[in-house]
Amino acid sequence: MPAVLTRRADFLAANRGLRIARPGFVLLARPNSGAGLRFGITVTKKIGNAVVRNRMKRRFRALIRELLPEHGMADTDHVLIGREGGVERDFAALRSELLIALERARAGKGDPPRRLRAPKR
Repeated sequence: MPAVLTRRADFLAANRGLRIARPGFVLLARPNSGAGLRFGITVTKKIGNAVVRNRMKRRFRALIRELLPEHGMADTDHVLIGREGGVERDFAALRSELLIALERARAGKGDPPRRLRAPKR
């Protein structure tokens, strides 16, 4: 099983990498210069209460255990960010979306960068 990202700095570094958005989640992928295959999961409070967020994280962990060792990129940090519709989505649909996202990441085809927000006054 891949190693787990725990430090905030690792999540922030992954945010500067490749971004692939899918209906149920956003996949971030960034080379980590030899630290091995690692993953992280984050689900914000906007998604729902603790029960809903934990259910989503359990589903993501199951997907990662199944797909990342075979389809993930070596020496890369993979971060899954839960999106609003991810909890209700069919597990098979999430699985196929993650496969597609990993293939796009492997090919280097990320989504265009997001616009920066205007600074608060």
